[in-house]
Amino acid sequence: MSRKQRIPTDGGKSLTHNPFSDLSDAGLPKGQPDTPEPAPPVEASTRAADRGRNRGRVDIVRQTAHRGGKTVTVLTGFVGIGLPEKERLAKAMQQACGTGGTVKEGRIEIQGDRREVVARILTEAGFRPVFAGG
Repeated sequence: MSRKQRIPTDGGKSLTHNPFSDLSDAGLPKGQPDTPEPAPPVEASTRAADRGRNRGRVDIVRQTAHRGGKTVTVLTGFVGIGLPEKERLAKAMQQACGTGGTVKEGRIEIQGDRREVVARILTEAGFRPVFAGG
């Protein structure tokens, strides 16, 4: 039986074989330095100048009708924004609420009763949220 050779852990003798030592003489190009990625462009709705202005009233309604008893928060009354911005707002709301949602027929629908969270996001985007329909 052969005994396994132990490697000292007290820092005495260092390992003599470096598997990467041959690569330094191989003539390989130098690696690129670690540089941070450029920041993504700032969306128009998140600029500080746009937050101060009023972009219009948005009605927030809680609905349960024709949904099998499930509650849905519906946002209607968007004026002057297109479908891509509505989809970005819907995605931000879904992430903040931790629920699903969709954009249908110009409305944003978020699953569950999430009126307070949705109102906060709309206020940050420059809209004036109004709770409608009790």
